[in-house]
Formats: sequence, C-alpha cells, structure tokens
Amino acid sequence: MEKEILGNISSIESMGLVDGPGIRYVVFLQGCELRCLYCHNPETWDKDKECQRMTPEELVKKIVRFKSYFGRTGGVNFSGGEPLLQPKFLLECLKLCKKEGINTALDTAGVGFGDYDEILLLTDLVILDLKAVSEEDYKKITGQPMIRFKKFLADCQRLNKKLWIRQVIVPGINDNEENIKKIKDFVSQLRNVEKVELLPYKTIGVHKYEDLKIKYRLEGVPDMEEERCKELEKLLQD
Repeated sequence: MEKEILGNISSIESMGLVDGPGIRYVVFLQGCELRCLYCHNPETWDKDKECQRMTPEELVKKIVRFKSYFGRTGGVNFSGGEPLLQPKFLLECLKLCKKEGINTALDTAGVGFGDYDEILLLTDLVILDLKAVSEEDYKKITGQPMIRFKKFLADCQRLNKKLWIRQVIVPGINDNEENIKKIKDFVSQLRNVEKVELLPYKTIGVHKYEDLKIKYRLEGVPDMEEERCKELEKLLQD
C-alpha cells in the first residue's frame, strides 16, 4: 500500500498581494537548507519541525475556496522555506491545482534535489530568489555553494519557464552600482525574464531570532532606504 503523502506547512496567507500577479494564495512550506544573512523566516528552517500536516487534497480543497478572488491573473504560490525540499507533496499539489484551472507560481531559491521537470511543467511562473551572482558572494550570504541553484536555473532555461528575478538589497552588502551591473549582466544571459525586482532589506524578523535563541548576524544593520532601493532599481531597468 502506497504511503500517504503529507506536506509540512509553516503557514498560509490566503490573500497575498505582493508576491506575483494578482491576488495569490500563498503556501509557505517548512524546511530550508540555506542560512541567508538576512532571512526573516528562521522558523521555517527546520524541516522536521512539526507544523500543519496536510495531504495535497486537503490543501487544494482550501485553495479552491478562494478561486473566485483570483480573477484572470491571480492564483496560488508555493513558497517557504524552500518548497523544492518537499517535491512529492509539491508535485501532487500542482497536479491538483492544474485540474482546477488555477494559475501556479513557485517562489523559490532553486535549492532542492533531483529532477525538476515535472514540477516546472506544472508551474506557470517561477519567482526566483537571486541571492548573489558570484560563487563567493553566494556562499557568504547563504552558507552554501551555488551548484543546486545553477542546476535549477538551467532546468528553467531548458524548459523556457517564465521568470521573475528578485534580490534583497542590504545596506553595506549589495546596495551598490557594482552589484547592479552584475545583476544586469547575469539577467542578460537568461531567456524569458519578465521582471527583475529589488526588495529592500527589513529588520522586521529580528525578534524571531531572539525567540528561537539564534544569533542574528546582521545586528545593527538598518532597514534599506526604500528611495535608494528605487534608485538602484531604476539603474537596473535603464
């Protein structure tokens, strides 16, 4: 008898307005192997932490209730944590969403395991978190090598998946014109990129580190000024 597939879900946002086109039902899956300097969701790191357990059918039943709000552009986002770390659950959810005619987006750092083809073929939009462009900078920010990110991106390119590229901009780390040039050069080599967004770093999640008794490594770094972030984004677009 085949074992029942269960997803471990950190949280759900039923009416997301900032992560992808239209109104999105955002599912944050538990578990992430990156340890980004600026992560504001450290509670999602531990893949074994018991959160909300659901079958794909149970989750999609909840999503369908909001279908009338999605309109022509909205849909569901699978985010995290890192959604690719629960590939079987993710795949089954995507299959069920497509049966219901629901637009699907994958909000990911591209750091999972194995073959992504089935997942990507059922994904309408990939919102890809670009931690850094160079191997050295990537490892400084995430604590991991870039190999899995590169594999995922190569699969997106091979399958010609629609991409939104995002990068968090942190004062004193990557808030400079040199980084913007690196992003421009990087994106110019990619196909099917619809949008590039720069997200200003926020200290909103610092209290979570205190609660979890984890040292916050960007202590003293202020919020990124939104106007400066907009200036850099304009430079990127130019």
